[in-house]
Amino acid sequence: MMQTKAAVLTAPGNLEITTRELELGEDEVLVKCHLTGICGSDKSIYKGDLPPNITLPFYIGHESGGTVIAVGSKVREYKPGDRVMVFNWCNAFAEYYKVPVTGLQPAPAGLDPDIAALGEPVACAMYSALTCGAQLGDTVVVYGMGFAGQIIAQAVKAMGAYRVIAVDVAPGKLELAKKLGSDIIINAALEDPVQAVLDLTDGVGADVVVEAAGSEKSMNQATAMLKHNGILALYSWITQPVTLNIGRWHDDALEIRTTCLVHHTREQRYIWTPWALRPVIQRQIDVRSLITHEFPLDRIAEAFAVAVQDPGAIKVVVRP
Repeated sequence: MMQTKAAVLTAPGNLEITTRELELGEDEVLVKCHLTGICGSDKSIYKGDLPPNITLPFYIGHESGGTVIAVGSKVREYKPGDRVMVFNWCNAFAEYYKVPVTGLQPAPAGLDPDIAALGEPVACAMYSALTCGAQLGDTVVVYGMGFAGQIIAQAVKAMGAYRVIAVDVAPGKLELAKKLGSDIIINAALEDPVQAVLDLTDGVGADVVVEAAGSEKSMNQATAMLKHNGILALYSWITQPVTLNIGRWHDDALEIRTTCLVHHTREQRYIWTPWALRPVIQRQIDVRSLITHEFPLDRIAEAFAVAVQDPGAIKVVVRP
């Protein structure tokens, strides 16, 4: 039994730091937190958009990694001192947290500790890029230039896409996307992104669109800007029912791909994660530039306020 400072969401928009007792189960691992990122799903929960399996008060946080401190009696996969990445909801906004052994992944050798602590979102974005169907010569639209979108755009360009078109409503995110290799940027707050993509492709549409914005509007626009037989790669997590115009999915034989790594099986995730992170270790992808804000745990309320309210915030991290 040990105590740790930890963040708890007691009501929408209200985060508190509390002292929590941790008792390690036989199949659990105790991890000293290195840092934790604020995910889009964390922001949704913070604002009160609660998935069915979550109730308040909620011990929040899952994008994290750190060092193993202790292991349960039945754990053979890890030992104290191992560096690990978290793939499990575990109250990671804390000094220490416990994770079922199935919710961890070894941190690959050569991966910067800060990036390893963001291994789950980085691997998810990289997996989306690697499996979205983008090929040499394609025009690829990445709709939504948050943390994942920025990684996906860099990766598909490195994979040989002829043109990478970045779409967002935040000028700062679009400017960064351009700096990191996107060929064309479209501000969807200032122009119709569907018409812009059609104009750029002589009315044909994009070969691949990766939807990483997560709204009803972005989903429908992503559908509308695809070419006949194009690929719609779904990345974002839309937690509430929306109305979609899916007539084109059938009429134009669109290929719909779900590209979220962690929604596959644990066994698949375990194998695919090192593959997805390899280009990051090789420094083909710039992740460091996407960490725009850092806060200590005691200022977590401020960290979430920035993540939710600042349109220029890409990845906000909390370091205990």
